[in-house]
Amino acid sequence: MGTGKSSVGKMLAKETGYLYCDLDAMIVEQIGMTINEIFAIHGEAFFRDLEADAVKQVSSAARLVVATGGGAVIREENRALLRKSGVVVNLEASLEEIYNRLSNDSERPLFNDRKSPGKLAELLEQREPYYADADIRIDTTGRKVEDVVQEILLLLRGMSGFGNS
Repeated sequence: MGTGKSSVGKMLAKETGYLYCDLDAMIVEQIGMTINEIFAIHGEAFFRDLEADAVKQVSSAARLVVATGGGAVIREENRALLRKSGVVVNLEASLEEIYNRLSNDSERPLFNDRKSPGKLAELLEQREPYYADADIRIDTTGRKVEDVVQEILLLLRGMSGFGNS
C-alpha cells in the first residue's frame, strides 16, 4: 500500500513489452463495485476471496506484470501461485513515505481505519513475514519510478529464464 506498485508495474510492463494487470482494478471491473464498497457491504474476507480468484485467473497468463493489493500475499495459496507463475517483487517504502503518499487517499479501506502512523506501522508489521517471502525486494523511498524499474530489470536479467519466454 503506497509503495508504487501501480506506477512501477505500468512502467515495467511497458519496458518489457508485457501486459499490465492491476488486481484491484480487475476485481472492481468484474464486481462492479469499488474496493471501499466491497469492504463496506461484504467485508474483508469476501474481498480476499475475490482477490484469490483474481490471482488464480492471472497466474496462468504469460508475459504479464501483475500489481496486487498489499494484502494479496497474506494467503499462502496466493503466494504459491504467484511464485509458480513468475517472479514476485515486493516494493517497500519507509513508514513516513507511505503515510505521506496515502494521507489524502480515501480509496484504501484498510488505510482509512489506520490514518495514524502507529496503526499503519502495525499493519505493515503484521504483513512483513509475507512481504519477506518475495523473490526480490526493493525500497522505493525517495526514488523515481524510472530508477526502480531499471533496478528491477537489472535484477530480473540476472535470473535464469527471464526474457526467454
